Amino acid sequence: MKAFSKTLMAAVISAGCVLAAPVHAADKIKLGVTLFSFDDNFLSVLRNSIEQSARDQGVDFQVEDAKNEIGTQLNQIQNFIAAGVDAIIVDTVDSDSTRAMTDYAKDAGIPLVFVGRRPINVDSLPDNQAFVASNEDESGTLQTQEVCRLLGGKGDVLVMMGTLGDNAAVQRTADIHKVLERPECKGMKIVEEQTADFMRTKGNDLMTNWLTAGLEFDAIIANNDEMAIGAIQALKADGRKMDSVVIAGIDATADALTAMQAGDLDVTVFQNAAAQGRQAVEAAVKLVKGVDVDQKVWVPFELVTPANMDKYIKRN
Repeated sequence: MKAFSKTLMAAVISAGCVLAAPVHAADKIKLGVTLFSFDDNFLSVLRNSIEQSARDQGVDFQVEDAKNEIGTQLNQIQNFIAAGVDAIIVDTVDSDSTRAMTDYAKDAGIPLVFVGRRPINVDSLPDNQAFVASNEDESGTLQTQEVCRLLGGKGDVLVMMGTLGDNAAVQRTADIHKVLERPECKGMKIVEEQTADFMRTKGNDLMTNWLTAGLEFDAIIANNDEMAIGAIQALKADGRKMDSVVIAGIDATADALTAMQAGDLDVTVFQNAAAQGRQAVEAAVKLVKGVDVDQKVWVPFELVTPANMDKYIKRN
């Protein structure tokens, strides 16, 4: 394995790379990590876990923020390859771009591990590539089942979707529809369904627009906690009593659990970002060493409600 040259290192730094650990001897494994955005609570936990796991294994690493720009992320991956990293970990900005990422890494002979967002080519990854995440078939299902139970199977629902085209957003929204087709939930109806890009500010804006439009609703089911919190903020600003509406998110972030403690958030689903980060690093290191890994590594989702939230608060 080749050590980083000063020229290549300077190029990587100028491209916005965050050097999270010093470069040591040439025999150390070097990981390049690119995450779709640092401005996200869930990804902060994922990033911290990746960094700590790399330190624990004595691995050097570089972490970059793609700032939700696919072109930026593709450039970062190319920079990693040029700099001679031994493996790459990606939480992709756009699932549709993962074929190009796979090809870049495959052509360079560098192991690649996707984490979090599902790559569109997940069923045809090369032997030295893997996917570590939670199975999205479970996320929206657990969330919506609990909303159905709380509403007694009857009520009007607003759905806040994540980024259009994102695999997690697509699957979580599909989960909602599937649960509402069940006999015990058929009294529930989706009144409106729009995207808020997984963002708190956009969730707030969308909820404000719905309130201004005079929509009637009994529950808000959001594809993640950030949008749910944005909805809560808008509802409070409008003077809505929080016990008059059921609000559900996904991720069980620290902010979401605080909202649940306050009685504002009724349902969330724990996606174990720390476990995903740890297992992504483990998979990358094994692939570098030529050890076989499962190409799909699933970290289970867990339903979180006021009844069991204390154990999740302790994890954050």
